[in-house]
Amino acid sequence: MKDIQGIIAHSLDEARGELELFLADPESIVTISKAAGIMSECLSSGGTIISCGNGGSLCDATHFAEELTGRYRENRPSLPAMAINDPAYLTCVGNDFSFDVVFSRWVEAFGKPGDVLLAISTSGTSPNILNAAQAARERGMKVIALTSKKGQTLSALSDVAVMAPDAPHSDRIQEIHIKVIHILIESIEALLTS
Repeated sequence: MKDIQGIIAHSLDEARGELELFLADPESIVTISKAAGIMSECLSSGGTIISCGNGGSLCDATHFAEELTGRYRENRPSLPAMAINDPAYLTCVGNDFSFDVVFSRWVEAFGKPGDVLLAISTSGTSPNILNAAQAARERGMKVIALTSKKGQTLSALSDVAVMAPDAPHSDRIQEIHIKVIHILIESIEALLTS
């Protein structure tokens, strides 16, 4: 019989270790601060933040957008953000073109200079995320990446890359990403209301 309590304790300890590694890197707070500044400048100038990711990272991209358009902790005006998560669109483009361009074609349609792309990839090597980042740069958008230390390909295409420590499994990286997303939203709200 499996020791479920041992599994739980190990998982929580592993998650704590990843967070401690993230906090120990002085660049973590610096890059989050830079990303929040770029995003709040975009929003205060009338721009939009577009977010994308695959699988769990798409769920994180969606969560980010709905917290901005809805609310986080306090009531405030809605902020323009969208996640590329329309299943009809994703399957249309994936079927008619390629899954590699499902995010970049959306950026081509809706991205404009001054907007921001939040590109989320635990590996930093997903072709559709890299293509979206490239399309955003070609449109004069800023690119904020949420990735990991191994995600150098995506980091190279980004204005700011917030990098979780490398981990044996992507769920530990995603746990850092959701913490960063909440901090970004809190920081954006603070910057826009100060």
